[in-house]
Amino acid sequence: MIYLTGERLHPHHVRAATFDRRWRGIDPAQVYDYLGRVADEMDRLHRELTTANTEAERMRQALRQWQSRHTNCRHAKHQAGEGR
Repeated sequence: MIYLTGERLHPHHVRAATFDRRWRGIDPAQVYDYLGRVADEMDRLHRELTTANTEAERMRQALRQWQSRHTNCRHAKHQAGEGR
């Protein structure tokens, strides 16, 4: 079996996992089928995480742009108010 220490577990690690055979044990086909499903779910979650991170970065950039535009507006209003 593949044992990874200090590394993040990725779908290809799950798919590549192997197990020793024992006289009394569980059905290997069921184990590998389940591991395939786990790896598929990990793939889906990684894609969702990437999408969420991309969207969060887009929102951060939009917020920075909005703040820059409105900071200038506040300074102009403040300066106009001082001239009264």
